[in-house]
Amino acid sequence: MLTDYSRIVVAYDHSELSKKALKMAMNLAKQDNQIEMIVVMVLQPVRPLPYAYGFVTDSQETQREEGNTIRYEIQQELTELPNKTRTVLLEGNPGQMIVDCVKQNDADLVVMGSRGLSGLKELFLGSVSHYVVQKAPCPVFIVK
Repeated sequence: MLTDYSRIVVAYDHSELSKKALKMAMNLAKQDNQIEMIVVMVLQPVRPLPYAYGFVTDSQETQREEGNTIRYEIQQELTELPNKTRTVLLEGNPGQMIVDCVKQNDADLVVMGSRGLSGLKELFLGSVSHYVVQKAPCPVFIVK
């Protein structure tokens, strides 16, 4: 089965399900040192949030800093793999950016959680996994 895969994209948002998806992808990659693994995180554009006396916005810079911190943690975890790995931090619509990353990197498989984070730390929309399943040009492995 794994001989068909040379490049795996893992959609990651620091949720418990995305952590499980990362572990699953790492276990798959360990079976063949030639498999490249790309972990992609997507920051959504900042949008105004209603507040008691007007509007406040999430700081885009704060999101980037948090994303880079998580990215560093992932890179440390990936050092246990002999495989070629990299992490990518993108900004935009999560589903679309993941699919674009898959296409641009000619990935053979996407591994992702069935749901992402919600609330102020949200990096993925609830429908991201559905979007990726519908639009990705390769198989999508959904982790529950």
